Amino acid sequence: MISRRKKNGYFMRQEGTPVPIGVTVKRRVAFGEVDVMGIAWHGRYPAFFETASAELGKKCGLSYDDFYRENLRAPIVQFHVDHYSPLLLDEEFDVTAKFIWDEGSRINTEFVISKAGGESAATGYTVQMFTDGKTGMPFMISAGLLEKCRERWKAGDFKCLEMK
Repeated sequence: MISRRKKNGYFMRQEGTPVPIGVTVKRRVAFGEVDVMGIAWHGRYPAFFETASAELGKKCGLSYDDFYRENLRAPIVQFHVDHYSPLLLDEEFDVTAKFIWDEGSRINTEFVISKAGGESAATGYTVQMFTDGKTGMPFMISAGLLEKCRERWKAGDFKCLEMK
């Protein structure tokens, strides 16, 4: 079995598509996020990822408010995390979220959690699929909200968010 941890990102990059866009959010491990040994509990990593993902969504027109206004949902259908080095109580860290271009009716997001010295604490990814907010039925074609984001992405509106 080949470990995905060794690859440069979790999702294949399609030649000719826009480069990933992302944000980095600074955090500190809070008392309520650690176990009795003072180590960030593994079950907190989804919330760490979500902090950066929500910030990126706000900057790209894919915020929670945007989803509710368009009567859309985007539940996570895949979640993965690789742990490298534990985060400790009161330790500062960065969480980076990157949207990776995909032509489907989905959002592919890669995450990196870095310690203050640059050491990777964890990496991971999520896949979100678009569904109708009332019926819960999945979209087979991309929702208008996602298409607007893609148009802006292609037009270069997110140059300041580009991350290789």
